Amino acid sequence: MARNKKSGSGKVKSPARNAGEKPALGSVKKPAAGSVKKPATATDGTNNTSSTQTPYVVRDPEAFARNIAHMIEQAGHAAAAWVGPREKGEKKDNLNDGLSDITKTFGKVSEYWLSDPERALQAQTELLSRYMDLWNSSIRKIAGEEAEDVAPVEKGDKRFSSPEWEENQFFNFLKQAYLITSGWAQNLVEKTEGLDEHTKHKAVFYTQQVINSLSPTNFPITNPEVLRETFESDGQNLARGMKMLAEDIVSGGGDLKVRQADNNAFKFGRDVANTPGKVIAQNNVRQLIQYAATTEKVLKRPLLIVPPWINKFYILDLNPKKSFIKWCVDQGHTVFVISWINPDEKQAGKDFAHYAREGIIESLDVIEQVTGEDKVNLIGYCVGGTLLAVTLALMARWKDDRAASATLFTTQVDFTYAGDLKVFVDEEQISRVEESMATKGYLEGTKMATAFNMLRSRDMIWPYVVNNYLKGKDPLPFDLLYWNSDSTRMPAANHSFYLRNCYLENRLSQGEMVVADEKLDLSEVTIPIYNLATKDDHIAPARSVFLGSQYFGGKVKFVLSGSGHIAGVVNPPAAGKYQFWTGGKPVGELDSWWKNAKETEGSWWPDWHAWIVDQNGEKVPARKIGSSKYKPIEDAPGSYVRQKC
Repeated sequence: MARNKKSGSGKVKSPARNAGEKPALGSVKKPAAGSVKKPATATDGTNNTSSTQTPYVVRDPEAFARNIAHMIEQAGHAAAAWVGPREKGEKKDNLNDGLSDITKTFGKVSEYWLSDPERALQAQTELLSRYMDLWNSSIRKIAGEEAEDVAPVEKGDKRFSSPEWEENQFFNFLKQAYLITSGWAQNLVEKTEGLDEHTKHKAVFYTQQVINSLSPTNFPITNPEVLRETFESDGQNLARGMKMLAEDIVSGGGDLKVRQADNNAFKFGRDVANTPGKVIAQNNVRQLIQYAATTEKVLKRPLLIVPPWINKFYILDLNPKKSFIKWCVDQGHTVFVISWINPDEKQAGKDFAHYAREGIIESLDVIEQVTGEDKVNLIGYCVGGTLLAVTLALMARWKDDRAASATLFTTQVDFTYAGDLKVFVDEEQISRVEESMATKGYLEGTKMATAFNMLRSRDMIWPYVVNNYLKGKDPLPFDLLYWNSDSTRMPAANHSFYLRNCYLENRLSQGEMVVADEKLDLSEVTIPIYNLATKDDHIAPARSVFLGSQYFGGKVKFVLSGSGHIAGVVNPPAAGKYQFWTGGKPVGELDSWWKNAKETEGSWWPDWHAWIVDQNGEKVPARKIGSSKYKPIEDAPGSYVRQKC
């Protein structure tokens, strides 16, 4: 084994490596002037250092000690930021309720396995057998033999991308032990019998959260990248990280609001939401934005976009290259967009009826007055699409025929297959949410944002915990993640109605939902509908969207896009990414429809535009913004979208 050689000055030379190459785990950086680092010595007295085996060495113990002291100081600030709002009564945690539900769920799983000694022994034997396989494989690798990993990393798992996880035997063993254990735990829950569907769903979900949280990548001692950063910076990363943690707890008002992007890098109207337009109307639920035409002629029928109120509308206007709004304007649509208010206690009593009337129907009134048109194409995204479907059923009952067509992006109207969000929905959990909302009149934005991030915690939470708080690095300026962290509050009445009537009782598709004293029936909605689902959607699963297509009374064109809830929708043609499928009438099961569907490369946007034009392609001279009655109030994107939680 190669040994370090002493120079004449008595200093220890660093192991040789290529120029610009980062030191592998265990390498020693060149000591500071005047310092001497002794090479590690094996038990037989020989020098046993190498570029992959030399332990990390603190370069400057005094600086390291100072940084650890700073870290402890910042930890105190973080604790104060957490405790302060609770001591003042501004925050009230229901941790016991949450832990109680998790404990009860896991208790039912344990009961199944422990009730049969033979079953329990078989499960333990399976795990021990896998550990023995790992031990044997590791021994062979240490001996210099070729041996494949017993537990390979699954495709798409970026946590173990650092070469040390493969090259260093300690970290390789740690990685595989974690993967074996987590895989065994998942399998254990999947095989548990006798649980009702909801409890089984919660058990699988909670298990995944525990598994993701216990990854060795999430701890400084067991993450080689964090260890390297710690020793190379003399612990500055930990001090910076703890400072960021304290700042993020303050930003969350006493809850941890993990930053996912550099929030200082974006400004409305400059970096995001910069398509030219004006706010032409507003009430205490929404602002209505009209965008400036870029073509000499425009389609006769205006276009109204209804975004979700649980997020901000500019996901459809991130930047000129990604903006669906700008693309629609450039295709000749007169585009109007609702920008929902970020509610506070004044909106506590606003429910679905208010959002339908004051949000969508009043917007149709404004559009009719501004454009002179009584036929409008409408788009609804996610829960905005659910609200749009409710409003269309309400308009059908009221004989209001101003909706010429409807397009639904990743929208559920039937919640039978609603995905992992159903984990948070049962009578007990909804009652706790309602109790919490009753205090302030709204659900805090961080609560909903955390729930969504937990659906993909391995990608949406833990990488940022590691990057921010362990490595002490600022996240990159990424517009999509900036939008994702720009959360909004939920008005109490609206959120309660949504959870109970949609997720818990599934009333809309069954013809049992009552809004504005009207019992709604989706079969009365007979206008043409373009219903878009995305293949990898974890919020509105494609199977759920497909089933919902079958409840409308008119012709529905079902389209399946590649990718997920955001990227499958925000997919401009110029990017040349993904694909989409079109086919026959959406009946039966999604898999059967998919087998006979036609696949087309690229974005579905042009297909949608062609669908709109096929219904009515008549054009008129480009319209000016607003009217004598509805004069511009302020520049797009308006003030409502700027309101922070």
